[in-house]
Amino acid sequence: MAVTTPTPHITAKKGDFAKTVLMPGDPLRSKFIAETFLEDKKLVNNVRGIQGYTGFYKGTRVSVMASGMGMPSMGLYSYELFSGYGVENIIRIGSAGALKGGIHVRDLVIGMNACYDTNYAKQYNLPGTFSAGCDYTLLTTMVEIAKNNGFNYHVGSIVSSDVYYSADESVNDKWASMGVLAVEMEAAALYMNAAYLGKRAICLCTCSNHIFTGEELPAEERQTSFAEMMKVALETAVEMEKK
Repeated sequence: MAVTTPTPHITAKKGDFAKTVLMPGDPLRSKFIAETFLEDKKLVNNVRGIQGYTGFYKGTRVSVMASGMGMPSMGLYSYELFSGYGVENIIRIGSAGALKGGIHVRDLVIGMNACYDTNYAKQYNLPGTFSAGCDYTLLTTMVEIAKNNGFNYHVGSIVSSDVYYSADESVNDKWASMGVLAVEMEAAALYMNAAYLGKRAICLCTCSNHIFTGEELPAEERQTSFAEMMKVALETAVEMEKK
């Protein structure tokens, strides 16, 4: 479906967004990122409080805009950015709940592919089940940056769920039994939009808690872990500008 800009959800003009957009779920987190990490930032969207900014990081033009919570919201905003505003790369940044042993709070998880329980893929009328995967170039770039900085990171399958409070109390055990690293709520829709539109996408999360061990990141330590995730995401945006 073609998108005409400005859209009902994004009032920015064409050219207001950079080639790479970082997408946290929370609009206030978008504002924080812009104010903390970007120079010469400009607010380019604020419809329904979904704040979008464009500025510079180490001389590279980068944008950040909230996705909202859940796959319908991520699906809507990422589709409009890809289709209407010429965005080439979207990096989802956020928190996730760890499912696998050996992953601890503060660790980074990079979603190589996203399992899902959403019906989002039904629209494509595919003759089978779609595998929602990230972009390889973004993946290898991000892994190299995380490794070079000595950050604790894990790469593998994550699961994007439509349901936060599940009636099936064994649902997380089932995903964990298949080697899924962590659970979040947006990546699969982002990956499907990128695949459909011929764009690039990846999900990078900080583990804020472990579903099974009860380990949880203290509020006073969240800023440090968030900074590690932001460094990897922003440095990836810089490298992608060269590709």
